[in-house]
Amino acid sequence: MKFFVDTADVDEIRELADTGLLDGVTTNPSLILKSGRDIVEVTKEICNIVDGPVSAEVTALDYDGMMKEAAVLSKIADNICIKLPLTMDGLKACKALSSQGQQTNVTLCFSANQALLAAKAGATFISPFIGRLDDMGIDGMELIEEIRVIYDNYGFETQILAASIRTVNHVKDSALAGADVATIPPSTLKALVKHPLTDKGLDAFLADWAKTGQKIG
Repeated sequence: MKFFVDTADVDEIRELADTGLLDGVTTNPSLILKSGRDIVEVTKEICNIVDGPVSAEVTALDYDGMMKEAAVLSKIADNICIKLPLTMDGLKACKALSSQGQQTNVTLCFSANQALLAAKAGATFISPFIGRLDDMGIDGMELIEEIRVIYDNYGFETQILAASIRTVNHVKDSALAGADVATIPPSTLKALVKHPLTDKGLDAFLADWAKTGQKIG
């Protein structure tokens, strides 16, 4: 599974990129607002930190507007992935951009039928929102499972990008369900490494090592 980080905070991105575990970045208008920076400026900086796809989202709702904004965003860097809403105009723009060889990420997916349409439009990534479905009392993981079956049935190459991840269990369950990518908030991604037994075991090893009075090197 690929790990993307869901943030526009360049310090967080740089820290995670240094681990070698980061495969890409996703941003959205809310994250750009949180960063307090110009979208082109901050996105360009992010693209210089990571080699993988960096999703930059259009804000227009009509096809012509989406294509105009996509032209601006795509010039930022070669690893830009244009993020589009799952609407008819968004799918039309996805088809046009994908046909031009541009990476695309169709976002705000809440049903398997929507994911099927995105795949037919040639999307590079489809972003089903797990957490928001869970908020409505619907099991978001079932959507990942349904999309996996449909894509495998027909050989679609669109990658399932599990989004709206809230917990470490969301990451685990997405991997078990066959998602290709998980886009994860920085705090959740860092929490994946934590386990109380790991900490306990490390403390015991270090205590025993101190008793030996030895040093390595």
